[in-house]
Amino acid sequence: MKKALNNKFKSTIPSALGNLRGSMAGFVCYTHNGETIVRTKPSHPTVSKTDKQIATREGFKLIANAYKSFKEIVNIGFPDRSKNLTPYNKFMTANVSTAIDRSGNVSVIDYSKLTLSSGYLPMVTIKSLEADDIGISIIYKTDLIIPLISASDQIIAFAKLKTGELIITKQVRGYEESATIFIPLQGINSIEVECCYLFALNADGRNASKSTYVEL
Repeated sequence: MKKALNNKFKSTIPSALGNLRGSMAGFVCYTHNGETIVRTKPSHPTVSKTDKQIATREGFKLIANAYKSFKEIVNIGFPDRSKNLTPYNKFMTANVSTAIDRSGNVSVIDYSKLTLSSGYLPMVTIKSLEADDIGISIIYKTDLIIPLISASDQIIAFAKLKTGELIITKQVRGYEESATIFIPLQGINSIEVECCYLFALNADGRNASKSTYVEL
């Protein structure tokens, strides 16, 4: 019955509208051997996903989830941006193509390449560190002789625990040649720390340094 109706429909087209080509509504029309052929368009066209597309989507999702973990830092860590960009946009742009480790069977974030702040201030230079059950002590150079750096800058250090908790500490850069910033772990073993970073933010919060990864 359906075939008969289709034949009837096709037989009326040439006489009514001439030879049709192209598409209209839910149909595709073309001429073959002098006969106008009408086919319905697929209602749900299939889209093939390449390995690269799948990897890109997985990476985007990983970085988007990372933003949720570091949102408090990211929102102050990218002050130098155009008005049409949000901290989220800057964070995603800085990390989607660089901070994903795809060497294993499952893609994961490479925390050593994750950028959590950026700007014109020089990166903070770490001299040494000590981590124990009390906390993480990071000794850094103040580098006051470098242009753009000021003793009034804030040094912000933070550690993300494997539980997802973010521990943040701040202090002014200081006037001495080097200074120590301490992240309290409150009895948490240092092996429970997922990653750790620090960066500089100037006094008015309008400029920052690129985040420095702290290797524990």
